[in-house]
Amino acid sequence: MTLNLQKITKNSRIAFDSKVNTTKKNRVLKKFLSLLNKNKKKIIKQNHKDIKFAKKKKLKENLIKRLEIDEKKINNIIKSINQIIRIKDPTNKILEKWTRPNGLILKKVSVPIGVIAVIYESRPNVTSDIASLCFKSGNAVILRGGSEAFNTNKIISNLFRLSLKNCGVDQNYVQFINSKNRKIVDKLLSKMKGYIDLIVPRGGKSLVKKVDELSTVPYIGHLEGICHTFIDKKAQLKMAIKVLENAKMRNTSICGATETVLFHESIAKKFINPVLKNLQKKGCNIFGDKTIKKLFDGKSNLANNKSWSTEYLSSNISAKVVKNLNEAVKHINQFGTMHTDAIITDDKKAADYFLKNIKSSIGIHNSSTQFADGGEFGFGAEVGISTNNLPPRGPVGLGQLVSYKYEVYGKGQIRK
Repeated sequence: MTLNLQKITKNSRIAFDSKVNTTKKNRVLKKFLSLLNKNKKKIIKQNHKDIKFAKKKKLKENLIKRLEIDEKKINNIIKSINQIIRIKDPTNKILEKWTRPNGLILKKVSVPIGVIAVIYESRPNVTSDIASLCFKSGNAVILRGGSEAFNTNKIISNLFRLSLKNCGVDQNYVQFINSKNRKIVDKLLSKMKGYIDLIVPRGGKSLVKKVDELSTVPYIGHLEGICHTFIDKKAQLKMAIKVLENAKMRNTSICGATETVLFHESIAKKFINPVLKNLQKKGCNIFGDKTIKKLFDGKSNLANNKSWSTEYLSSNISAKVVKNLNEAVKHINQFGTMHTDAIITDDKKAADYFLKNIKSSIGIHNSSTQFADGGEFGFGAEVGISTNNLPPRGPVGLGQLVSYKYEVYGKGQIRK
C-alpha cells in the first residue's frame, strides 16, 4: 500500500513538472465536458450502484440525497466547468513589480502549489469540481473520495483522465485512489511528507479532526460550520423572515447553513414569533434561550451552552436574544467557527461594525449565509471553505490554489 501511494505521488510530481499552457488546459476541460455529456447514462448507472450500497449500509436519508446524481446534477457539473473555463488562468501572473534604487527589477509572480491531495465525502460533483480547479490552476491532484460514492467518483475521474490523454497531457495530473481501504487516508496524512504539498479535507467533523491530528503535510479546511444570522434592531421584518428561511432551510446539510439566530432585544417581541413560526412551518425545531421560551408562542426546546456550539446540519436551529450589536459580535466570536456569519439591518454603520469585528472568513450583510460557496462567489466551483487565520480564507477556488515567488532581474549588481 505504501509503495503504491509513493508511486501515485511520484507520478503526480512528474505530471506537475511537465507544465501545461492555458490553451491546452481549456482544451482538456472542454473535452471533459464533451465526455460528461456523452456518458450521462453510464454515470447515472454507476451512481445507482452507490445508492444501493448506501441504502444497504443504512446511511441517513440526507446523506443519500447528497450522493444522488441525475441528469440535472450532471448539467450543473457541466455548468460549473464552463465557468472555470471562462475564468482567467491564475498562474504566471505578475502580482507586483518594482525597481530598487540599485536598478534591480523585482516581480512577484503567481505559481501553482504542486501536488494536492483532496480527501472528501459524499457529493460526487466534488470529483469534477476539484479535478477541474486543480488542473486549471496548474496543480496535480490526488483524489480520495468516500467509499459511499466510489463508483460515481471513479467514472468521473476516469473521464477526466481520458480527456487529458486525448489532449496529449499526462493523465497523472489527476489520479483517483482506487481503493476503499480507510488506512490509505492515514498513510496519506502521516507518511507522505515530501511527496504531497497540500492536503484538503472536505467532509464531516470526524474527517477534519483526523486530518488535524495526523497530518504531517500542510492542510486547509474547516472543522465545523457554526454559522450565525444576527437580526439587528433596524432590520426589516419581511427581509429577516425570507433571508433566515433560506439561510437555515434551503439546504440544512451544508456547512454554510445558519445554525444560530440572534435577535436584538429591542425587536425581540415584534420579530421572534413571525420569524421562528415561519421556520417551524417549514419543519424546523427551535432551541431557544429563556427569553425566546418566554416570548415564543410555538413549541420550543430550552437551549444550553452546548446548543451554541452545535452544528446541527439538520432542521434544528438555536435562538438567542442579545442586548446589542456588541453582544452579538462577542457571542459569534466565542461560539462561531470563523466560517460565515450574517447581519440583517438597514443601519450601514452597524453592518460595517459587524463585518469588521467578527472573526469569520466570510461576513454577510442582508443576505443568506448559504452564499458561502465558491460557485456563488464566481469561482466556478470550490475545493472547500477555509477558516484558517492564514490565507487562503473562505471559498478556495482557482485564485486561491496558487502561491507566489519573487523573480529578481539584474545587470551585474553585487551587494556591498
